[in-house]
Amino acid sequence: MEMNRRNICIIAHVDHGKTTLVDYLLRQAGTFQEHQSLQDRVMDSMDLERERGITILAKNTSIHVGDTKINVVDTPGHADFGGEVERILGMVDGAILLIDAAEGPLPQTRFVLQKALAQGHKVILVVNKVDRPECRGTGRIQEVVNMAFDLFIELGASEEQANFPIVYACSRQGWCTMDEADIDPILEGKKKADLKPLFDLILEQIPPPRVKLDGDFQMLVSNLSYSDYVGRLAIGRVSSGVVRKGTRIFRQGIKPDGQPLKEGFSVSELFTYEGLKQVPIDQLEAGEIGIVAGLETFEI
Repeated sequence: MEMNRRNICIIAHVDHGKTTLVDYLLRQAGTFQEHQSLQDRVMDSMDLERERGITILAKNTSIHVGDTKINVVDTPGHADFGGEVERILGMVDGAILLIDAAEGPLPQTRFVLQKALAQGHKVILVVNKVDRPECRGTGRIQEVVNMAFDLFIELGASEEQANFPIVYACSRQGWCTMDEADIDPILEGKKKADLKPLFDLILEQIPPPRVKLDGDFQMLVSNLSYSDYVGRLAIGRVSSGVVRKGTRIFRQGIKPDGQPLKEGFSVSELFTYEGLKQVPIDQLEAGEIGIVAGLETFEI
């Protein structure tokens, strides 16, 4: 069954503008009202990440465009977190690859992109920071696009994956264009631009989740969190069925000795993401990325 939902991740090297881009996607999708203050670099929430500017634990946020909900999952860019990268990519159906127009693709990008391509994901290339002086009128932007194409081929992209759509962006000014010739007129104020081309591409190019709404409830736990109010939280994507608050379900895990474990519990709370907030809901359905509470022994 198809639904009005898109699940995507953003792949980028440190300081290539990922969190700034997410800030503006949220603003332009109307997630933040005028009276709400926005903490810059919204997805870097852990202190260590703010200090070092790196993304360790993947964060989730969501954006509504028309009647479609876009779940955006951040990816860690370090090979040290390879297991988490695999799990995060299993939650989504496509990716945005964000590359600095001056620096081009860097090692962190390569590692996560390889995993995304291996899972068959469609990727949208966003060449960011096109306002940098060393990129204007020098041919550097096209050079970076060619480098990205070479990287896709080298990492074993399919013909369809290698035919990726491209947008040229200045995330700190909150705009992008699909036409490289528009960059100078936009920077000179002769043309207006926003992030609509990127929103349109996500809706056109990234497939909706293919799931079974009428099957038994199944959710793959990809991450864990904790709430002072309801205890341990299991975060993941629902692959089948629907779960409601109060329902009795089972966690299927593995004991330390390798034997299968089946542990029953009642769902105490369900949450989903709206903007940057975790919002309580009554039911969680297939295709959605959400949170289940009710068991203190949740494991990945």
